[in-house]
Amino acid sequence: MTVDNPQLFAWRRGSDPYKSDREIRRFYDPRFKATAVMVLPGRHYVTSEPNEMIVTVLGSCVAACIRDPSIGVGGLNHFLLPESENGQWGSATAAMRYGNHAMETLINDVIKRGGMRERLEVKVFGGGNIIDSQAMSPIGTKNAEFVQKYLHNEGFTIAAKHLCGPLPRRIHYFPASGRVKMLLLRRSPDRDLLNKERDYRMKIKAESEIESGDIELFD
Repeated sequence: MTVDNPQLFAWRRGSDPYKSDREIRRFYDPRFKATAVMVLPGRHYVTSEPNEMIVTVLGSCVAACIRDPSIGVGGLNHFLLPESENGQWGSATAAMRYGNHAMETLINDVIKRGGMRERLEVKVFGGGNIIDSQAMSPIGTKNAEFVQKYLHNEGFTIAAKHLCGPLPRRIHYFPASGRVKMLLLRRSPDRDLLNKERDYRMKIKAESEIESGDIELFD
């Protein structure tokens, strides 16, 4: 993502118990006239601030955007792998690598903020097959299939989705309104943004061996 003024980036230590991390990357995006909050792989974020926009970049990962439209509380997660029986990799953040834990955590955090399960609006994105597209069952497809099955089993209707395909995506989610702006990343500089996802995937692979509605496209 291009930032007009790099000095607008800040790392803020938060005390809000509903935020998934102590350090949250924020910057003001003049294009959208909103405060952007970056969600990295294996993380999630929930907010009730009317002028906050949650941003993430997805390759084979999937992000769910979930909110209660009646009270304007919502959030986004970013998971790398479909599911684990316990997700116990030594920390809560490690468990968030898995879709089943990432989904449960996000839903519960929205509810803790006053949301009601029966009112929740759900939109899902990602699962691109950009790395292992020739595989028999690429991870992007597995992630996309998982999140749809999970939501169906939990009784949720998907209000909007954009899943699979050959391209990565950048998602801008506005929890207060439920609006989503999505950019398909076709240019090589855009694809460089996926390095963090690839590096993270390699890292957790090594650790595992040791530990055993509405979508708006924009330019």
